[in-house]
Amino acid sequence: METYTFLRAFADSWHLLFMFCFFIGVFLFILRPGANKVHEDTANMIFRNDDKPGGGNTGPSTASHKDPKEAR
Repeated sequence: METYTFLRAFADSWHLLFMFCFFIGVFLFILRPGANKVHEDTANMIFRNDDKPGGGNTGPSTASHKDPKEAR
């Protein structure tokens, strides 16, 4: 049996089964009962170092830098 034929048969049968079982395992790992706290912590991670609420545009003012040609 050639190497290509063997690898093709392996990929079509056993490797497909392995990848399916791996997918189901990851899916069940994500939905396990104790994972809720981890998911909440991950979702709120970007807000962890906020000291003050955002107050709109905090960047430099662009009102004094308008181009006179824009007014037309």
